[in-house]
Formats: sequence, structure tokens, C-alpha cells
Amino acid sequence: MGMSVTIDAASGADAEPILKLQYLCYQSEAETYANWSIEPLTESLDQLRERLAGRLVLVARLGEEVVGAVSGWTDESGTGHIERLCVHPRLHRHGLGGRLVRRLEEGLAAASARGESAPLVRYRLFTGHRSLGNLRLYQRLGYERTGIEEVDARLSFVIMEKPAPGSASAPAPAAAHAAVA
Repeated sequence: MGMSVTIDAASGADAEPILKLQYLCYQSEAETYANWSIEPLTESLDQLRERLAGRLVLVARLGEEVVGAVSGWTDESGTGHIERLCVHPRLHRHGLGGRLVRRLEEGLAAASARGESAPLVRYRLFTGHRSLGNLRLYQRLGYERTGIEEVDARLSFVIMEKPAPGSASAPAPAAAHAAVA
């Protein structure tokens, strides 16, 4: 490709490209579950702008093109929620999804360390039960299944969590994990 993918905080100008990317990326999820009314496909531009204002949103860029995005926030219990990970289909299997999640985790941890949110205890995300690629990615990133939430007869969400570094429940980092970060 000749260019490096960069990751940085999204701005208001990124709302429309993020919305288009999200719509493109979540088509396969809608097809998997035969449900085209999932939130990432029905979110309006105004709703996305609200999310940009109230969450940490990161974008991956290839040149000027937005090719990935993820958002998150930390609730009052210290849970860092990660949502709406999307990577342009032509960049799947290049590690970009993992890079985005790790950078978001770092951003949530930094906000917590600055006192901008509750002390971070864990990260939590969810994905569909038949989204095998997503499940494998999150497991590689250290997430473990902690629950299932049935949405309807065709869809259940797999809830996955991992402890935040430095939290009482976080194990000491292993040498193999340090090389990945």
C-alpha cells in the first residue's frame, strides 16, 4: 500500500466517514444474524456525533481515509466499555483491530490515571455468538467469556472481560504479553 496506518482521536469531522465505515463493516454481522436493524446500521449521523462527544473514539487512517474505528468509556464502577470496533474489509487480518482495541484500552487507562473517570478495574465488550473472528480476536487480546445475553431467537451476545493493568484482579504481565504491547 505504501502508507502506514495511523491511529488517533476522532474529531467531529470524522463523523460521516465513521458512519459510512460502520455501515459497510456491520453488513456481514447483519447477514450472519439475518438482522438489518442492529444499532450500528441504524445509528443516525446525529446519534454518532453525540457518541463522539461523550466517548473516547479512535480512528485508524490510511492516508486521509478512515479505515477503522472503535469507541469506549469508563462507567462509575470502573468498567471500561469497548464498542463498535470496525475495520475496513480490505484491511482485515492485518492486526488493525487488535491495534485499535489496545490503543483504546491505553486511552481509557490514561483517562483514569488523570482522574477523568473512575479508577479502571476491568475492560468489557461483547460480540455476537456466531462472530467467530471477533471471538478469536478478543481471546487473543486476553478477554475471557463472562456471560451470555440472549437478544432474540437468532442472536446472543457473548460478554467478554479482562482485568485492567494495575487493578487488584490483574495478573502480573507475562514477558510474552509485554512484547505484544
